Amino acid sequence: MCGDRLNLTLLLDEQDRISDIRFEGDGCAISKASASMMTESVKGRPVAEVDALFTRMHDMLTGEGDSHAEGPSLGKLEVFAGVHEYPARVKCASLAWHTLEAALHHPAEPVTTE
Repeated sequence: MCGDRLNLTLLLDEQDRISDIRFEGDGCAISKASASMMTESVKGRPVAEVDALFTRMHDMLTGEGDSHAEGPSLGKLEVFAGVHEYPARVKCASLAWHTLEAALHHPAEPVTTE
């Protein structure tokens, strides 16, 4: 709807950890900030931990799930906690996260938040 675009590049090491990650994209400040903070948050983490972080982040952005659930700390990512109050912006903040999940688990499929 808003035209945000994101290309994500990542490198996994032998231990299934994200050893390097970067993005290029055009979009609003929310989508760029979310992508930037996501890359900082997941670099060096194993894929299983990234999957758990994705779930926590998605639950926070959509206002679903238990905000006190077990799992990796969101840390600085909690700055996006209020996004669920603006449904049109949830897609902006979650685009990078959905792109990361697709890159890790469905690399041949394009990603959209539509």
